[in-house]
Amino acid sequence: MNQDSSQLESKELKTFLDNTFDTMGQVLNEQNPELRQYEIGTVRFVGRDIARVSGLPHIRAEELVRFAGNYMGLVFNIDIDEIGVILLDPSENLQVGSEVHRTKRVLDVPVGEGLLGRVVDPLGRPLDGFGEVNTVMRLPVERPAPAVMDRSPVTVPLQTGLKVIDALIPIGRGQRELILGDRQTGKTAIAVDTMINQKDTGIISIYCAVGKKSADVAKVIAELREQGVMNSCIVVVATGEDTPGLQFIAPYAATSMGEYFTEQGKDVLIIYDDLTSHARAYREVSLLLRRPPGREAFPGDIFYIHSRLLERSTHLRPDLGGGSLTSLPIVETEAQDMSSYIPTNLISITDGQIYLSPVLFNKGILPAVDVGKSVSRVGGKTQLAAYRSVAGDLRLSYSQFEELETFSRFGTRLDDSTRRTLERGWRVREILKQGQCMPLRASEQIASLLSVTGGTLDHVPIEKVREAETCMLTAFNEQLPELCGRIDGGKKLDMNDRDSILNKIKSAITPLEESEETSADDGVTEKKN
Repeated sequence: MNQDSSQLESKELKTFLDNTFDTMGQVLNEQNPELRQYEIGTVRFVGRDIARVSGLPHIRAEELVRFAGNYMGLVFNIDIDEIGVILLDPSENLQVGSEVHRTKRVLDVPVGEGLLGRVVDPLGRPLDGFGEVNTVMRLPVERPAPAVMDRSPVTVPLQTGLKVIDALIPIGRGQRELILGDRQTGKTAIAVDTMINQKDTGIISIYCAVGKKSADVAKVIAELREQGVMNSCIVVVATGEDTPGLQFIAPYAATSMGEYFTEQGKDVLIIYDDLTSHARAYREVSLLLRRPPGREAFPGDIFYIHSRLLERSTHLRPDLGGGSLTSLPIVETEAQDMSSYIPTNLISITDGQIYLSPVLFNKGILPAVDVGKSVSRVGGKTQLAAYRSVAGDLRLSYSQFEELETFSRFGTRLDDSTRRTLERGWRVREILKQGQCMPLRASEQIASLLSVTGGTLDHVPIEKVREAETCMLTAFNEQLPELCGRIDGGKKLDMNDRDSILNKIKSAITPLEESEETSADDGVTEKKN
């Protein structure tokens, strides 16, 4: 019995091997070997974050090359005798004489739904420890901006949740609004608050960190997760410890990730934090590869690298999906100098700027937006109708108040009109203050602004204005929910609505008001709580 079973197994094994060898022979007979030509270059020089390569006669500009050890580089200069390559990985392990292989493809990044909620580097490699990024599509990092005829006017507001911006410097979907100011004035805080305010709007937010400290980026990610908005965000990180080449491609990679959603008809908000570090990274690799320096040692095409980036922000035509890409680039100034090279370049490229003053920041006026130096060249057309009826002339009157406040410091006695203007202006300033990570809906902002422009807060002590705002917003939300919904939906505010809001505000803040009695003898105002 055992002998029969062993013979059967031997027969089956022989049949299996015969069939396998027959199949292999058939495949070999059908195989037509083809000679292919591969270009392999040689590293001639390795510097800090750059390399010079020879032996690749058909290389193309901005082509991706692979070094030994699977390190990647991007072709930057093409000269007669050599090729300048900016390294996308650390250069410590590269050696002169090692091989360089062409990839015959431009630099691209993974795009798709799988990136939502993830933290990646500019090449799409995960940095959050949650495993590989699952995407099925890749897009080039450098893509042409949409044609003029493919764009629609900017007509839909992008609410930041900040009263001073939504009321005075409004932003529309598809706009490019520059945020600039000195170090530590709250630029990133405004950008993060804007991302948090998109929690229930369906807008996808992308935060691109360029040259930032790892601790600062970790803080931003923690805030996004704490506020519950990370699942609709993508964080692209190239810290100051990364190579300048990786920092240089980071904004373009983040924009390609956003364009994938825009072409599907979705609205995207992208933050570039910040383009000053981006310009410095580009200057570094340019000088290392001996490109001629110009003003402030920046190469002559520094304007072009930022303009071709920001021109990709757009609002597409309805037949192309109607999606939008709104960008908020951040740039750092030094000693409040807005006229230096990079800030002036970006001011001329963008559709307006939000300037943050260190003077206001040091006074505790947060967000420290300087209304006089800030402007939105597009957003006024997108602003909700209710804002125009409540805060239409607020920007002008607030600027006049600031000028009047400056001159009032030199006088000892003020006439009644001037005093009333100053009192109203101080309350406007107080109502425009807002804490970080505390965005307000449009209806809540309207109620707050109407309380001060309508004169309801005139008898509330300045130190109690913030407390009064909390009380009246609570009453407004609880007692007028239908009106809140109409304002958030973009409906106009008629006189009956204004009266309803003012009445609710008046009843809510009555306990905080002070009574005023004016002495008939000398006009001195006596205040009684």
